[in-house]
Amino acid sequence: MSQRDSGYERKERDLYETPEWVTECLLPHIPRRVRRIWEPACATGKMVAPLRAAGFDVTGTDIDQGLHGDFLRARVESDAIVTNPPYALAKQFIERALDLADFVAMLLRTDYDHAKTRRHLFADNPAFSKKLVLTTRIRWFEGGKSPSFNHAWFVWDQNHTGPAHIAYGP
Repeated sequence: MSQRDSGYERKERDLYETPEWVTECLLPHIPRRVRRIWEPACATGKMVAPLRAAGFDVTGTDIDQGLHGDFLRARVESDAIVTNPPYALAKQFIERALDLADFVAMLLRTDYDHAKTRRHLFADNPAFSKKLVLTTRIRWFEGGKSPSFNHAWFVWDQNHTGPAHIAYGP
Protein backbone atom coordinates (compact mmCIF):
# COMPACT_ATOMS: atom_id res chain seq x y z
CA MET A 1 0.00 0.00 0.00
CA SER A 2 1.46 3.34 -0.95
CA GLN A 3 1.04 6.58 0.92
CA ARG A 4 -0.21 9.58 -0.98
CA ASP A 5 1.44 12.97 -0.81
CA SER A 6 -0.80 15.33 1.11
CA GLY A 7 0.94 18.37 -0.38
CA TYR A 8 1.83 20.09 2.91
CA GLU A 9 5.28 21.40 3.85
CA ARG A 10 7.02 19.58 6.69
CA LYS A 11 7.16 21.50 9.93
CA GLU A 12 10.61 22.23 11.33
CA ARG A 13 11.63 19.64 13.99
CA ASP A 14 8.39 17.74 13.29
CA LEU A 15 6.43 20.29 15.30
CA TYR A 16 2.96 18.77 15.01
CA GLU A 17 1.15 19.56 18.22
CA THR A 18 -1.22 16.87 19.40
CA PRO A 19 -4.86 17.92 19.75
CA GLU A 20 -6.17 17.45 23.31
CA TRP A 21 -8.75 14.79 22.30
CA VAL A 22 -5.91 12.47 21.27
CA THR A 23 -4.36 12.61 24.74
CA GLU A 24 -7.80 12.25 26.35
CA CYS A 25 -8.21 8.92 24.49
CA LEU A 26 -5.15 7.60 26.30
CA LEU A 27 -6.24 8.57 29.82
CA PRO A 28 -8.30 5.42 30.62
CA HIS A 29 -5.29 3.29 29.64
CA ILE A 30 -2.84 4.86 32.09
CA PRO A 31 -2.48 2.68 35.21
CA ARG A 32 -3.63 4.10 38.53
CA ARG A 33 -0.13 3.70 39.97
CA VAL A 34 1.16 6.44 37.65
CA ARG A 35 1.36 9.83 39.35
CA ARG A 36 4.26 11.70 37.69
CA ILE A 37 4.43 11.97 33.90
CA TRP A 38 7.20 13.43 31.75
CA GLU A 39 6.14 14.79 28.36
CA PRO A 40 9.54 15.35 26.70
CA ALA A 41 8.40 16.85 23.37
CA CYS A 42 5.77 19.21 24.73
CA ALA A 43 6.13 22.31 22.49
CA THR A 44 3.35 24.59 23.83
CA GLY A 45 1.84 21.93 26.11
CA LYS A 46 -1.21 20.65 24.25
CA MET A 47 -0.60 17.15 25.68
CA VAL A 48 0.38 18.44 29.10
CA ALA A 49 -2.96 20.21 29.66
CA PRO A 50 -5.29 17.17 29.52
CA LEU A 51 -2.83 15.07 31.54
CA ARG A 52 -2.79 17.73 34.29
CA ALA A 53 -6.57 18.10 34.09
CA ALA A 54 -6.80 14.35 34.77
CA GLY A 55 -4.84 14.84 38.00
CA PHE A 56 -1.31 13.86 36.99
CA ASP A 57 1.82 15.74 38.07
CA VAL A 58 3.24 16.52 34.62
CA THR A 59 6.63 17.90 33.63
CA GLY A 60 6.75 19.16 30.06
CA THR A 61 10.08 19.78 28.36
CA ASP A 62 11.14 20.47 24.80
CA ILE A 63 14.38 20.70 22.84
CA ASP A 64 14.11 24.51 22.79
CA GLN A 65 15.00 24.45 26.51
CA GLY A 66 18.59 23.41 25.80
CA LEU A 67 20.15 20.38 27.49
CA HIS A 68 17.34 20.08 30.06
CA GLY A 69 14.88 19.78 27.19
CA ASP A 70 16.94 17.31 25.17
CA PHE A 71 15.11 14.07 25.95
CA LEU A 72 17.91 11.89 24.61
CA ARG A 73 20.34 13.35 27.21
CA ALA A 74 18.26 14.81 30.05
CA ARG A 75 16.41 13.07 32.86
CA VAL A 76 13.27 14.00 34.77
CA GLU A 77 12.04 11.85 37.64
CA SER A 78 8.73 10.30 36.58
CA ASP A 79 6.63 7.16 36.70
CA ALA A 80 5.69 7.45 33.04
CA ILE A 81 6.71 9.03 29.76
CA VAL A 82 3.91 10.06 27.40
CA THR A 83 4.68 11.88 24.16
CA ASN A 84 4.28 12.36 20.45
CA PRO A 85 7.96 11.99 19.50
CA PRO A 86 9.60 13.61 16.49
CA TYR A 87 9.11 10.97 13.79
CA ALA A 88 12.77 10.94 12.77
CA LEU A 89 13.78 10.20 16.38
CA ALA A 90 10.90 7.92 17.37
CA LYS A 91 12.97 4.76 17.75
CA GLN A 92 15.54 6.55 19.94
CA PHE A 93 12.74 8.14 21.99
CA ILE A 94 11.11 4.75 22.62
CA GLU A 95 14.37 3.06 23.57
CA ARG A 96 15.33 5.90 25.92
CA ALA A 97 11.87 6.03 27.49
CA LEU A 98 11.89 2.29 28.14
CA ASP A 99 15.19 2.74 30.02
CA LEU A 100 13.74 5.52 32.17
CA ALA A 101 10.13 4.70 33.05
CA ASP A 102 7.88 1.76 33.94
CA PHE A 103 5.04 3.07 31.76
CA VAL A 104 5.56 4.53 28.29
CA ALA A 105 3.02 5.72 25.73
CA MET A 106 4.07 7.00 22.31
CA LEU A 107 1.81 8.42 19.62
CA LEU A 108 2.98 7.01 16.29
CA ARG A 109 1.70 6.12 12.85
CA THR A 110 -0.36 2.93 13.09
CA ASP A 111 2.11 0.95 10.98
CA TYR A 112 5.15 1.91 13.08
CA ASP A 113 5.30 -1.60 14.56
CA HIS A 114 5.57 -3.25 11.12
CA ALA A 115 9.34 -2.81 10.58
CA LYS A 116 11.62 -5.78 11.19
CA THR A 117 14.25 -3.42 12.61
CA ARG A 118 11.84 -2.42 15.39
CA ARG A 119 10.75 -5.94 16.35
CA HIS A 120 12.71 -5.64 19.63
CA LEU A 121 10.33 -2.85 20.66
CA PHE A 122 7.14 -4.77 19.97
CA ALA A 123 6.96 -8.53 19.28
CA ASP A 124 10.10 -9.32 21.27
CA ASN A 125 9.40 -6.92 24.13
CA PRO A 126 7.33 -8.36 27.02
CA ALA A 127 6.53 -4.83 28.25
CA PHE A 128 4.71 -3.96 25.02
CA SER A 129 1.16 -4.13 26.30
CA LYS A 130 -1.22 -2.29 24.00
CA LYS A 131 -1.84 -0.63 20.68
CA LEU A 132 -4.65 1.90 20.96
CA VAL A 133 -5.75 2.60 17.40
CA LEU A 134 -7.36 5.97 16.76
CA THR A 135 -10.25 5.51 14.36
CA THR A 136 -10.51 9.25 13.81
CA ARG A 137 -7.71 10.76 11.76
CA ILE A 138 -5.78 13.53 13.50
CA ARG A 139 -6.04 16.99 11.95
CA TRP A 140 -2.77 18.67 12.76
CA PHE A 141 -3.67 22.11 11.38
CA GLU A 142 -6.76 24.26 11.35
CA GLY A 143 -8.06 24.56 7.78
CA GLY A 144 -5.90 23.75 4.78
CA LYS A 145 -4.15 20.47 4.16
CA SER A 146 -3.14 18.04 6.85
CA PRO A 147 -1.09 14.82 6.71
CA SER A 148 -3.19 11.80 5.79
CA PHE A 149 -1.75 9.20 8.14
CA ASN A 150 -3.52 7.05 10.70
CA HIS A 151 -2.16 7.02 14.26
CA ALA A 152 -2.18 4.88 17.38
CA TRP A 153 -0.92 5.05 20.93
CA PHE A 154 1.72 2.38 21.52
CA VAL A 155 1.95 1.45 25.20
CA TRP A 156 4.64 -0.34 27.20
CA ASP A 157 4.04 -1.31 30.82
CA GLN A 158 6.74 -3.08 32.83
CA ASN A 159 3.98 -4.69 34.96
CA HIS A 160 2.27 -6.20 31.90
CA THR A 161 2.17 -9.96 31.42
CA GLY A 162 0.90 -11.94 28.46
CA PRO A 163 0.33 -10.88 24.88
CA ALA A 164 -0.22 -7.28 23.84
CA HIS A 165 -3.79 -6.09 23.43
CA ILE A 166 -5.37 -3.98 20.76
CA ALA A 167 -7.95 -1.34 21.59
CA TYR A 168 -9.77 1.30 19.60
CA GLY A 169 -10.41 4.96 20.32
CA PRO A 170 -12.56 7.46 18.53
